[in-house]
Amino acid sequence: MVPGQISRAVERVLAERTGRPARIARANRVGGGCVSPVARIETGEGEAFFLKWGAVETTQDAPPGMLASEADALRALAQAGAVRVPEVIAVEDGTCGAGSWLLLEWLEPGSARPGTWRDLGAGLAGLHRAVADTFGWNGDNFIGPLHQSNARSDDWAEFWRVRRLEPQLRAAVDAGWLADEQARFEHLFGQFGDVLGSVTDASLLHGDLWNGNVHVLQDGTAALVDPSVYHGHREVDLAMSELFGGFGREFYEAYEEAWPVDDAYHERRRAVYQLYYLLVHVNLFGGSYVASVRERLRAAGA
Repeated sequence: MVPGQISRAVERVLAERTGRPARIARANRVGGGCVSPVARIETGEGEAFFLKWGAVETTQDAPPGMLASEADALRALAQAGAVRVPEVIAVEDGTCGAGSWLLLEWLEPGSARPGTWRDLGAGLAGLHRAVADTFGWNGDNFIGPLHQSNARSDDWAEFWRVRRLEPQLRAAVDAGWLADEQARFEHLFGQFGDVLGSVTDASLLHGDLWNGNVHVLQDGTAALVDPSVYHGHREVDLAMSELFGGFGREFYEAYEEAWPVDDAYHERRRAVYQLYYLLVHVNLFGGSYVASVRERLRAAGA
């Protein structure tokens, strides 16, 4: 299941970590892994880990640098100390995706308990308190398998237009989607000074916060996985969390108690931020998301 060269590399890392020989005794594929194959591996001593890897024969599964950027993101979230994330054990991600791998702490899955979502909402607000002087990140990364530019900017409205919406819109139009909506997007961009110009807090974001990237542990703690971090407006995480089902009333109540959002989020900014993720879905999955883009354009005032 796990390619031989990756198994051997992981065993070497585990041996160096423990000071004794290590052998992968079992490997079982687990759910997730939309971009890269993933498995729960177990050593002969019974230690379990989570392993994600790029294909050995092709680079189509994991773009070069993708697993390294995920490791960087997880370390950043862990350093903030506000939300639970899996520990990064090791990562190998060279100039090509083939043969790359990421080894993480195994988090035994469980079920949500009373307080799970409230704690996560409060934790997310705590994460967002980790702020920077500018918007962006120390390097580009990925949203799913798609490139995401993070060049620093002092202007949030410009960042959201130039680094987020415009690249995804160009890709969608080049693929044959949304050409008839370009004028509406340009109209919306012209209003960004009013809609986003007041944003000054550059919060540390998970960056891809939907319910599929929340992993509940045996003790009921909710951990965040598969981040796409950068410093941006904190409402981006909230907007994404509401796009595909949401996290339930307790999550949002706890966030509001810790750090309220203003009416402008519900009136327009939520739709402006959701447009990015919907354009990403158009570029990944095609026309089934075009109607949702148009609806969010209307909600954003375009």
